[in-house]
Amino acid sequence: MTTDHPPAFEPAASIELQSGADSKIIGVSLYSSRAEITRLYKFAVKTGQNQVNISGLPNILEAESLRVEGRGAATIHDVTVSSAKGEHIPTTSPELTALLNKREKTANALERCQKSLLLLEQYLNSVTVQHLDVSKLENVLENYDSTGEKLQAKRSDLVEQLRVIDDEVALERARIAVPHENDQLRVRVAIGVFAETAGDVEIALVYAVPSATWTAFYDIRVDMNAKEDPITLIYKAAIVQNTGESWDDVPLILETSTPTFGLVIPQLSPWNLDFNRYNYDKPRGTVTLASRRRKRGGPDNEPMLFRGASVTSRGNVSATFRVPGLVSIPSDGEAHNFTIVQLSLEAVMSWVSVPKVDTKAHITAKITNASEYTLLSGTASVYVDGSFISRSDVPAVSPKESFDCPLGVDPSIRITYHPVMKKLSYSGFYTKSANYVFSQHITVFNTKSIAVDRLKIVDQIPTSQNAQIEVKLVSPALTLPSDAGAGMGMSSIKAAPKTPGAPQVLSIAQGVVVQWDGVDKPDCAVETLGLDRKLNWICSVPSQGKINLALDWEVTVSPASAQVLGL
Repeated sequence: MTTDHPPAFEPAASIELQSGADSKIIGVSLYSSRAEITRLYKFAVKTGQNQVNISGLPNILEAESLRVEGRGAATIHDVTVSSAKGEHIPTTSPELTALLNKREKTANALERCQKSLLLLEQYLNSVTVQHLDVSKLENVLENYDSTGEKLQAKRSDLVEQLRVIDDEVALERARIAVPHENDQLRVRVAIGVFAETAGDVEIALVYAVPSATWTAFYDIRVDMNAKEDPITLIYKAAIVQNTGESWDDVPLILETSTPTFGLVIPQLSPWNLDFNRYNYDKPRGTVTLASRRRKRGGPDNEPMLFRGASVTSRGNVSATFRVPGLVSIPSDGEAHNFTIVQLSLEAVMSWVSVPKVDTKAHITAKITNASEYTLLSGTASVYVDGSFISRSDVPAVSPKESFDCPLGVDPSIRITYHPVMKKLSYSGFYTKSANYVFSQHITVFNTKSIAVDRLKIVDQIPTSQNAQIEVKLVSPALTLPSDAGAGMGMSSIKAAPKTPGAPQVLSIAQGVVVQWDGVDKPDCAVETLGLDRKLNWICSVPSQGKINLALDWEVTVSPASAQVLGL
């Protein structure tokens, strides 16, 4: 018969580990405002209870986020987080004391030298003919000259010595005033580890720290001559960390989810109506503007905000990026840029011009994110055919979504906005009316070697703000899509009968259609089209080709003697 004897446990062993020297960062997950660090420690334990003390962790470590994961034949019992006292920053040092003593001696020597020169001058001034034999005058002057030269040379040397000593004192004071690097790494973690047998174990610390961020930015390169995938988008990340610990040769994961705080479902407060009991005796209309502001903006009307514990959530625009290879990012608060991926994307080019204001043609690319990557909002440097054009903002774009990217001005599209032609005539017998006929011509010349599609030219006719002023669109013969404009009161336009239903698009020439402005917008409200009297032409212009556009309208004013503003 055999009896199993329990292991002979030794007294609790104390294991001291310094985080920077005795561990390695094996993973960094970086969010928009914080980072999750994984550190791995390898050490030997004795049989029984072991007290593992880990020092040198960041001061900004969030204690509630700390997780301890063990690997090996051991059990983790308890974890305690504490902060060591900061080191006292000295105000002196042996070197500084020696320098100050040396400076004092040098300053005293300089003072004595100055007094000697002063006494020498006083002696020479006190010499008179009555007290000095003329035969000895030459010796006195020679002694004065040599003694003065020695004293002045000594004074210059002492002044230079003082300057050098002052520089050394300043450097030493600056050196001892610099906080020790460990002043940012004063958090300690104590872990109780129980081991049934002696051996090597591994412990991983996972913790979150703020003061670490990343933002997306882009290079967008456009090849105007490419027929397929004309857009090259270089997706980059700017990483800044000032956590106190350096990330050396670490695998880095960029997270696009955003941690939120105090995320609760909003509550509606009661909405009560009542009479103002304090104003019954006041005459009507005497409530001051200030009192109205107090009623609307008083503190009782402000919704309360609640903040609670940290909650991590993921929205619809969310992705995870692993930066290729290993990266090193020091704790310096500076931006360090890394390339995430380079994408070739499809795009549809379009041109827009408002020649009444500016005859330049602005080019825009509608870029489709055909990749599996989610694009975060950020700034982009835009290059067209190798030349820098502008900086633009990229919105948050999910896979398969599109976004507009302005590409600057295209000088090869030349637009001429001719002077408007106006004719005036009168009609009526008792009450004369003035009839103005306006004609506006626009010429577009495509100097490119390729045709240009989707060129939009935007213009307008005036809007009447008085029932005695009637505006009629003559050409192109667009009609209002509904009767929405009938109730506008002061607004008046006369054209063909208004037609409900789909917005009208007229083909006026080969490759040219005209429509009310805004009809091609995704959030277009059909009933509002034409109310602002803006219209646009969508043109296809062949290489080296020209097109002519015309806009005609009439304005009738009754009586004719009325002066019309804006005409």
